Amino acid sequence: MGQAHTPDANIYFVPHSSRWPFLGSIALFVTMIGLANWLNEDAWGKTAFFVGIALLCGVLFGWFGDVIRESVRGHYNRQVDVSFRMGMMWFIFSEVMFFAAFFGALFYARQFALPWLSGEGDGVMTNNLLWANYAAGWPTNGPGAIGGTFETIPAWGLPLLNTLILLTSGVTITIAHHALKAGHRKQLLTFLGLTVLLGCVFLYFQAEEYIHAYKELNLTLGSGIYGSTFFMLTGFHGAHVTLGTLMLAIIWFRCLKGHFDKDNHFAFEAVAWYWHFVDVVWLGLFLFVYVL
Repeated sequence: MGQAHTPDANIYFVPHSSRWPFLGSIALFVTMIGLANWLNEDAWGKTAFFVGIALLCGVLFGWFGDVIRESVRGHYNRQVDVSFRMGMMWFIFSEVMFFAAFFGALFYARQFALPWLSGEGDGVMTNNLLWANYAAGWPTNGPGAIGGTFETIPAWGLPLLNTLILLTSGVTITIAHHALKAGHRKQLLTFLGLTVLLGCVFLYFQAEEYIHAYKELNLTLGSGIYGSTFFMLTGFHGAHVTLGTLMLAIIWFRCLKGHFDKDNHFAFEAVAWYWHFVDVVWLGLFLFVYVL
């Protein structure tokens, strides 16, 4: 990160007492209470949810603003930089585990649950008693055809286009990173801006895909096991792309203000790591959700 002066290498910077964790807890509490009551169709739940989201955005804006000001004033040294890197690594690891759970659910449903329900192996009695004549196949909405019949989204249409978009964005952010380390400011801003634009284009096409799925293909969250795993995986990935795009946009403005130099730019690196993680997850999604 950019620094105004050389910090004392022997002192680990610890900020004074901060109000942000306390306020963040309140914001999360209001958000979750609102969401729970919204799902239970209470009239005030929706309002409370969005109030909580607004509070959370305000907390994040203020909290990260403090961190940025501490950085540009030169409070951080090598020890703090190592802590930030370790924290980001653990955060990305937790995200890997998050998506691994959903990929695991998809794998279990396809390789174990469906064959068992269709009478293969030890599932003969279950098939005879509960779901006679049910034959496993993928994609499926399960025994009972929950949600009615549906069509799937062809892999070689919008999904392939979005794959190319994300792969291209991985190239543009890498070029921007090299430009930052080389001190090429114009190239940095150009390619980082292109990465932000590609993220927005990806989200636009994903929204188009969802509209098409709901309105024309009858593919919804209620379409059995396929619909639930499809929207949980692609939806959470879309949420991560949204977050990544916002972070990239903020980093672009920080680059514009000259917050980074070739030696101190971990905030840029952290967002680049996150963006590459999002790219890799999408490749898994494209293969296991759309193609296979």
